[in-house]
Amino acid sequence: MYDKLCVKARSMPFWCVANPLGDPFGGPVQDKPDSLEVAKMLAKAAKAGLIEMTSAHDDDLVPWDPKRPNDDLDPKSEVYKKLREIKKVLDGAGIKVNMVTCSLHGNKIFRAGGLTNPDAKIRALAAKKVERTLRIGALLGAKHYTYWVARDGFEVYAHTDFAKVYDWLAAGLNHVTDYIEKMKFKNYIGATVEPKPNEPRGAMFLPTAGHAVGFIMTRLKKPDFWGVNPELLQHEGICLLNSVLTVSYLCATKKMKFLHFGSQIKGQFDNDFPPLVGPEGLKETVWMFRALADCKWKGIVEFDCHMLRSEGDPENPAEAQFKFIKNCSEAVDICVKLAERLKPVAKGLNDSEAELAAIRMMCGLK
Repeated sequence: MYDKLCVKARSMPFWCVANPLGDPFGGPVQDKPDSLEVAKMLAKAAKAGLIEMTSAHDDDLVPWDPKRPNDDLDPKSEVYKKLREIKKVLDGAGIKVNMVTCSLHGNKIFRAGGLTNPDAKIRALAAKKVERTLRIGALLGAKHYTYWVARDGFEVYAHTDFAKVYDWLAAGLNHVTDYIEKMKFKNYIGATVEPKPNEPRGAMFLPTAGHAVGFIMTRLKKPDFWGVNPELLQHEGICLLNSVLTVSYLCATKKMKFLHFGSQIKGQFDNDFPPLVGPEGLKETVWMFRALADCKWKGIVEFDCHMLRSEGDPENPAEAQFKFIKNCSEAVDICVKLAERLKPVAKGLNDSEAELAAIRMMCGLK
């Protein structure tokens, strides 16, 4: 394993590598690779010492047909076969699976939400899709199940039943642990909530890490099983919150499960820049790693980002994707090395002097 400072392992998810780099103003730059090709790319990265783990949405691995909710159990189905081909590649490279998450945002069926959709039939369909994802995770040996807020949010007050949405959400997340128990899955050591303030909806029902912790502790049947995986700097940076405070709070409440890692310009849309890339965020990112180490946290740092659209290469996408994995891995090394330089400053300094002293340490200046 990697095992440096607060980082026990590095995880590169399927969705990061497979991102075709489209945006609201232009279509994809590269063709989206098949999931088996992504698995082979991750295996190559693992053998090069760049990563140890991976994660995936269910839809990253295999297509979903709402009319065939149990196709993963049918040995004759293409889904069944594909999942086992992917597992063989990952196992062959020694790659462990950190988490699986159910995509309740991509299909147009879930355009008004998944677990909090106002239509009870769609909420039931979302629950069946979650069950399928949990089975996929059990096959792959995933350590966690993650609920990303996806489209569980709103734009219009008049069409939002605020008296019921959190009951629906609690029911959806409690169903996760109920199903794990029912199926006697032994692979899951925990589950997480990944909060986000907005995008793709105008506002989300669990916007920040603090909201997520409060919901877990007051509404879920097994609060000890659940934690938070904040996406930093991105998700809380969208609403101008600070990542150092976020991780310190999560460590203090014992809800810091693993870190989703990337870079963000504060107050903007979800940039999902590769870590340390972009015009701001270096100092905050390094102090985030220092705070995690000071809080005695050690865990998985999982990339949740994509290469810049300008870096896409339609002629040679595989090379561009591999460079992206290498750059993300290097960014973690940089963060660790800079965070290790930060030592307690001398006593008797005022705040500005202490801050400048820390900056000198981080930059290797005398």
